[in-house]
Amino acid sequence: MKILIIGGTGTISMAVTQLLAKSGHELFLINRGSREEDIPSGVMLLKADINDERTVLSLLGDHRFDAVAQFCGFVPFQLERDYRLFKNRTNQYIFISSASVYNKPVSSPYITEGTALRNPYWSYAQDKIACEEYLMKLYRESGFPITIVRPSHTYDNRSIPLGVHGSRGSWQVAKRMLEGKRVIIHGDGTSLWTMTHARDFAKGFAGLIGNSAALGEAFHITSDESLTWNQIYSAIAKALDVELKATHISSEFLNCCTEHDLKGTLIGDKANSLIFDNTKIKRAVPDFTASTRFASGIKETVSYILKHPQYQVEDAAFDAWCDKVLFAIDTTKKLLD
Repeated sequence: MKILIIGGTGTISMAVTQLLAKSGHELFLINRGSREEDIPSGVMLLKADINDERTVLSLLGDHRFDAVAQFCGFVPFQLERDYRLFKNRTNQYIFISSASVYNKPVSSPYITEGTALRNPYWSYAQDKIACEEYLMKLYRESGFPITIVRPSHTYDNRSIPLGVHGSRGSWQVAKRMLEGKRVIIHGDGTSLWTMTHARDFAKGFAGLIGNSAALGEAFHITSDESLTWNQIYSAIAKALDVELKATHISSEFLNCCTEHDLKGTLIGDKANSLIFDNTKIKRAVPDFTASTRFASGIKETVSYILKHPQYQVEDAAFDAWCDKVLFAIDTTKKLLD
């Protein structure tokens, strides 16, 4: 098949790019080329900023695609642009949304694609919901062949997935572990969470391309493994070969202690237990299974990052914030003794 990916080198999209290229598809990327060295051989790069509509239109020429996958769409006006560009160029338009769109806390133990879409805490999720509503309206009114995909917490070899970290990424938490410092786990660490390796996500995603059962539908693609945050942080510490020294602090308190808004990422997302029912994606893609268990995947990730210093991005401001919050907690405990 002839496939166009908008993006293609991010945490999720790189795994998709690699799998599709390996599978022999005719693959194109619209990408600014900032990570051109990571693009597999044989992939055609249309080097441009997708927001530069005129340049993109000239690069597209008379190309027509079996599928266009949008990994860089966050607000409806970007999808309005995509509709202008691709309404007569593709048999399928796949939009990457987010599992953060689901209403939380959930009213039943498992999240399905039928779970209500509502997140009053996080503008990112609200914008994704608006994007989904725009696309479904296009599908109903004009037959634009859309498919919506909702990843949850997906990771690859380049970043350690965590609950609380700074704006420069998650390495500083790993560094604290390596230095024997305490790290912060939100809540009591017993809420359930789902971590999905990007290569597992890619398998489910690839099965939706050109799949008639996917048109006009939404799917989440996640692992079936549910872990507590205590288990997640313990697995990371084990991969680093260090003792985990954790302090549990409520999400509400953490949100109040930072100038950076954690309300969306914690209160509206990671502070809640999320268990996904993947029946729908497995019905549409019968051979899909997420085979990478977190203990194995995170060991691979940690090993890769330790060998590649460019992914060891330090965050002094976050490190200082952790120390301040931990000092406040320790001081409060002493006052109450």
